[in-house]
Amino acid sequence: MTAVLDDIMRAARRRAERLELPQMPASPRRAVRDFRAALAASRPAFIAEIKRASPSRGILRDPVDVAEIARAYREGGAAAISILTEPDFFRGSNEDFARVAAAVDLPLLRKDFIVSEAQLRESALLGASAVLLIAAVLSPAELRDLRRVAEEELRLAALVEVHTPEEMAVAVSAGATLIGVNNRDLRTFRVSLDTCEQLARLSPPGVMLVAESGIRSAGDVHRLQAAGIHAFLVGESLMVAADPASKLRALRGRGDACSA
Repeated sequence: MTAVLDDIMRAARRRAERLELPQMPASPRRAVRDFRAALAASRPAFIAEIKRASPSRGILRDPVDVAEIARAYREGGAAAISILTEPDFFRGSNEDFARVAAAVDLPLLRKDFIVSEAQLRESALLGASAVLLIAAVLSPAELRDLRRVAEEELRLAALVEVHTPEEMAVAVSAGATLIGVNNRDLRTFRVSLDTCEQLARLSPPGVMLVAESGIRSAGDVHRLQAAGIHAFLVGESLMVAADPASKLRALRGRGDACSA
C-alpha cells in the first residue's frame, strides 16, 4: 500500500474500534432496494457517486448540496448512488448518507474503508443497500467473513473492489459475485482502462463486473462494455461537471454533456 492509503487505513481502523452502535432495529430506516437487481435492470448501469474530495485531486466541488446532487443523478438515469462517508481524506459523513437517503428512492452504496462487522451493521442502520469491501486492505479471511456477514446476515450487497489479478483470485475465492475493478493503481495513482480489460478476462461466469475510476466518456463505456463490464461507478467526472445530470446522460449515450 502507499503511504496515503496506509494513513487512510490507520484512521479507518481507529474509527472502527471506537464505533458504538445502538441495538439493531427490526427493520432499517428506509426500504432497502435490491442493489444488484437495480444494476441488472439497466445496460449499461451507472452507480453515480457523491464525493466531496479525494487525496489525489483535493476538493472536487464546494459547496455541495448532496441531496440536490442525488436528485440530479436520479434525473440523469443513475441505477444507484454511491456516497463517500470517509471523513478525514474524502470529507464525507454519515450525515451526507442520511440526506441522500431522504432525498431519493434509489439503492445506495455506502463507500468507505470497512474493516469490521460493526461498520457493516452501521451501514445497515443508515439504510444502505450495498457496501464496498476493498481486497487490497483486507486479509483473505477478513474479506470472506465480512462478505458473508454483509450478504447473508444483513442483506447488504457486497461490492468487492480489486486492482490486480491476485486480488481478483482472492475475491472469487471469498465468494464475491459483484466485483468492482478499480482502474487506479494504488501505488502510482495512474489510471488505465487496460486494468478492467485485463481483469475481466479472469472473471468466472456469474460475476457482475463494475468498472471504477477513469470513465469520462461514452466511448470509455462502450470500450469496457465490449470487455464484459456491466456497470460503471463514476464520481469525479460527475462531481466536477456544471450539470451532473447532463453529464450522466452523455455517459449513458443519452445526450450531450455540459462542460465541466
